[in-house]
Amino acid sequence: MKRVFLFLLTNLAVLVVASIVLRLLGVEGYLTQRGAEVDLRSLLIFCAVFGMTGSVISLLLSKPMAMRMVGAQVIKEPRGASEQWLLETVRQQAQAAGIGTPTVAVYADDTPNAFATGARKNSALVAVSTGLLQRMKKEEVEAVLGHEVSHVANGDMVTLALIQGVVNTFVMFAARVVGGFVDRAVFRSDGDRGPGIGYFVSVIALEIVFGILASTIVMWFSRQREFRADAGGARLAGRENMVGALQRLAAVPGRPLPGALQAFGIQSGQITGWKRLFLSHPPLEERIARLRSA
Repeated sequence: MKRVFLFLLTNLAVLVVASIVLRLLGVEGYLTQRGAEVDLRSLLIFCAVFGMTGSVISLLLSKPMAMRMVGAQVIKEPRGASEQWLLETVRQQAQAAGIGTPTVAVYADDTPNAFATGARKNSALVAVSTGLLQRMKKEEVEAVLGHEVSHVANGDMVTLALIQGVVNTFVMFAARVVGGFVDRAVFRSDGDRGPGIGYFVSVIALEIVFGILASTIVMWFSRQREFRADAGGARLAGRENMVGALQRLAAVPGRPLPGALQAFGIQSGQITGWKRLFLSHPPLEERIARLRSA
């Protein structure tokens, strides 16, 4: 949940900053307009390059940013039987999934939670909260770990980055095409002299709006990958243990995330209507039903 939000937030920030820098350098005006007409081919290439770059940067930064956000501490030497069991369980599951053993970290949070992230399958990170270790049974924790290891084995973060890169391309492209129209029709800019200030203001605003709308596509994929990771966790730790872990997550009240982040919370069963489009995780009852029907 946190890794998906951070990925999207970093990605959107990269796009906005890139637009501002390219405007200051005068690069975008040359690439996006020739006289009164927009050079669509150059514009599409331009958007693809910078759209994919933003996505790759987001992927590369996802691991350190997620760790910093939650204050996760990597387990280098186990300090007790619990940490030793944690390391060994992740090692065994990674071996069964055919990937390198991820780095394991723990962070202080009473809410049972965990995440996995990283740009490569063989150098990933699996982090768990202290609440997960303290408030769930060992077999349930094992199932949650299997879920996260499955995310790594499935290459979910890389696939997410590729999808986000394609979405970025069309967000940047559409924002510039519409921004050019607004600049000429509303701000009466003379296209022969290049795009005016109205164009750049419109582009930044449209990138944010289109980026938020396009995130529903990314969130749909995120929800589908949660079902696949649940199935992977069931294979690694047993279906009943995976079902039990999800039931425990539904039963244990978690600390809600602030403001707009609530839609990304792990306990999202109360979200209804259009807000479901922005959920990174399906409601827990849907995930349980999917496992039981498999």
